Parts: sequence; C-alpha cells; structure tokens
Amino acid sequence: MSSLAKFAKLIDSFNQGIGQKIAWLALFMVLVQFIVVVMRYVFGIGSIFMQESVVYMHGILFMAGAGYTLLHGGHVRVDIFYREAKPTTKALVDLLGVIFLLAPVCILIIVYSTTYVTSSWAVLEHSKETSGIPAVFLLKTMIPIFCVLVLAQGISLAIHSFLILRGVEEMPADEDHEVF
Repeated sequence: MSSLAKFAKLIDSFNQGIGQKIAWLALFMVLVQFIVVVMRYVFGIGSIFMQESVVYMHGILFMAGAGYTLLHGGHVRVDIFYREAKPTTKALVDLLGVIFLLAPVCILIIVYSTTYVTSSWAVLEHSKETSGIPAVFLLKTMIPIFCVLVLAQGISLAIHSFLILRGVEEMPADEDHEVF
C-alpha cells in the first residue's frame, strides 16, 4: 500500500508544482491585456501578436492548471448528497467517477485530438492573422497535455480513494480546500 500512496503523492507533487508555476501566467496575462488596452485606446496602436498572446496564456493557464485544480477540489461538482456524505461514500464516488467518467473522457480526448495536433505540427501551423503568433501547433499541443495532467491527477484521486476505502488513509477535512 505504501508504494501506491507514494505514487499518488508523486503525482500530487507534480501537479502542485505545475499549478504554482503556471499561476504566474494569470498575472502576466492581466499585465499584457492592460498594455494592449492602453496601446489601443490611448496611443491608437494595435498588436495582434499581443492580443493573441493573451488567448494563448489563457488557454495554457487553464489547460495546464486543470490537474492542479482537481488536486485541490476546485472543479465544479454537483454535491447535493456528496457534501454531507460519509468519507467512505465520498471515496467511493470519487473512485467510480475517475474510473467511469474522468478516465474515459480523457482517453477519448487524447485519441481524437492526436490527429488534430499532429496535423498542426506537420505544417507548423501559424496564426491566420499575418502578424499573429506563428505557433498554433504549440497551443494545440496543450490539449493532450491537459488530458495527461488531469488523468494523472485522476489516478492519484483514485488511489487516495481506494486507500480511504481500505482504511489506510483518512479523507482530508473540507476546510483544507483540497482533496489530498
């Protein structure tokens, strides 16, 4: 059991590190958007490259941060019953949710996005705008990365849930605002 727990903690640490680093993109994104607005409405200068960079940062922030969000229980959940459920019931719901919902969806997205991403890489897809960012292929690469990070965190969630059901771990307190 300890090797399973160590593996889950390794995944947790990995997504924690990514989340903490990627969070800085939010600040940078706001600063770039502010500069774009000032340039456009004060100086009358537009920059498609800078405008697209905000979209890229936004996409990267949310796709790379999705595993971190799952780690901390930040995804939307309809918890009419879950909130008041016993820890073992919560663990069972989380385990079944990963097995029957999260994992299949992530695998499906990876399978169906592979052609989309590889086609983009094959031509090194550029922005449709002349002065846009010439790296659409990199942004599209975030789709499978998103799935891998969320799926990995889902595996960690499933391991923690299994260990709770076995009585090896305890469900963390709700006030911690994190699952594990």
